Amino acid sequence: MLSVDGIPSENGIFQEVSQEVKNLQEDIKTGNFRKAYLLYGEEEYLVHFYRDKLKETILDGADEMNYSYFQGGSIDLLEVKEIAQTLPFFQEHRLIVMEDSKLCKNANDFADVIESVPDSTIFVFVEKEVNKRTKLYKYIQKNGIAVELNAMSDQETLQFVAVHLGKAGKKIRQNTAQYFLEQVDNSLLNIQNELEKLIAYTMGREEITKEDIDAVCSIQVTGQIFKMLDAVAGGKKAEAIRLYHDLLELKENPMSILYLLTRHFNILLQIKSCKQSGKGELAKKIGIPPFSVGKYQMQAKHFTQENLKEMLTACIDTEYDFKRGNINDQIGVELLLTSFVQQAG
Repeated sequence: MLSVDGIPSENGIFQEVSQEVKNLQEDIKTGNFRKAYLLYGEEEYLVHFYRDKLKETILDGADEMNYSYFQGGSIDLLEVKEIAQTLPFFQEHRLIVMEDSKLCKNANDFADVIESVPDSTIFVFVEKEVNKRTKLYKYIQKNGIAVELNAMSDQETLQFVAVHLGKAGKKIRQNTAQYFLEQVDNSLLNIQNELEKLIAYTMGREEITKEDIDAVCSIQVTGQIFKMLDAVAGGKKAEAIRLYHDLLELKENPMSILYLLTRHFNILLQIKSCKQSGKGELAKKIGIPPFSVGKYQMQAKHFTQENLKEMLTACIDTEYDFKRGNINDQIGVELLLTSFVQQAG
C-alpha cells in the first residue's frame, strides 16, 4: 500500500514549502496577522485552501458582519476604502477579500489605501496574474505576505492522494494511485473531487482498485490520447481506433482530438530533445504536470525523432484538409491513426 512518511500539514500536503508559505502557516496558527496577503499561482486548490483558512481564522468563527468580498476588475475602490476605514463590530479584525481584482497586475495607488486604514482591517488578494514590479505587490511583499502556489511534484501529489484516502479509512497501492493520476485531470481540486467519488463508491471496502477508478472516475482526454498512442506504438490498429471512437462517444470533437494529438506529439518531440533535463525542469519548460513527465518519457522511447516530426507534420496537413473541406473530420482522424500504426510497424 502507498505509505506516507512524516507528518502531513492540516490539508494533507507535504510540499517543500517556501519561506513565504511557512510564514503564512505560522500567521494562521498563531493568529498574529499582517495587513495584507496575496495568494496567486497555478494551483487553484492551494490558493483557495489558504484563502479559506485565512478567512476562518481571521473572523474567528464569528458571523460575517466584519467580512466583505469583492471580485473582478471593475471593483468600486471608493466603496472598498470606506469599508476598510470602518472599525470592526465586536471583533478584533475586519477582513476584505479581493479576488481577480488585477490590482497586483496594473499600476495603481492602492498600497496607499492599505497604509491609511486601521490596523484592524486585513486585506486578502487572490489573483490569477501579478506583476512583481507594481507598487502594491512590493508593498505586500514588504509589509504582508505574497505567496505563489504552484503544482506539486509527483511524490507530493501521491502523498496528497494517500492522505485524503487515509482520512476516509481507505488504502491504495502506489501503482494504482499512479494509474489514477494518469486518468484524471491534474488539478488538485479535480483530484479531490474524483477521490470523493471513489470513497463513496467503495463504501464497506477498504482498498481502492484500478477497477474502481475505471468504473467511476471522469477520465481526462489526455489519458485516452496516451493509450491511443501506446496502441499506435504497438501496431495495434483496432485498439487505437476503438479508443478514438470512445472519445467520439464522449462527445469529443474530432478537431479537438486532432489538436490534442498535435500537442502530444509536440511534447514527445520536446522530451526527445531535452534528454539531460530533470523532471521538474522539463515540466516547467514544456508546461506539463511534473508527475506526467515520466509517462511521456516512457512513451517517447517508442518513437524516433523522425517518426514524431512526420506524425506532427501529418497532423498539421490533416487540419489544413479539414479547413479546406477536402475531407470529413471524423474520417480524417481515423485515417491519420491508421497511417501512424503503419509507420510505427
